[in-house]
Amino acid sequence: MRATAYDREQDRLFLAEQAQARREIARRHAKLAQAVQSKAVARLQALDPRELSPSELLRYIQVAAEIERRAVGEAPAAIGTTEGQDQGADVAALTDEERRARMDQLRRELERRLAEDAQ
Repeated sequence: MRATAYDREQDRLFLAEQAQARREIARRHAKLAQAVQSKAVARLQALDPRELSPSELLRYIQVAAEIERRAVGEAPAAIGTTEGQDQGADVAALTDEERRARMDQLRRELERRLAEDAQ
């Protein structure tokens, strides 16, 4: 059965309504995200990094790096290895010495990336 001009117009109107609804949802979500971000930034600014556990600090670094990657259009980082260690490893299972070693490794990696970006 062939679609009539009326059917095509109804489909067009329905798709236009859906597009408008998606735009409104996107605006609401963006506004909500901005409000949540401002609260999170205020809380982050009040944090004393010396009071964070190694696993908390590592998680902050991972999340910040992921946000930065997405902000510049890079694909999300795949869970994999960097210098032979699993990025997704649960640091709670590590000893204090292993955590310090992992933090040192991450610091070196960040310093290397910052040096590359500065060039």
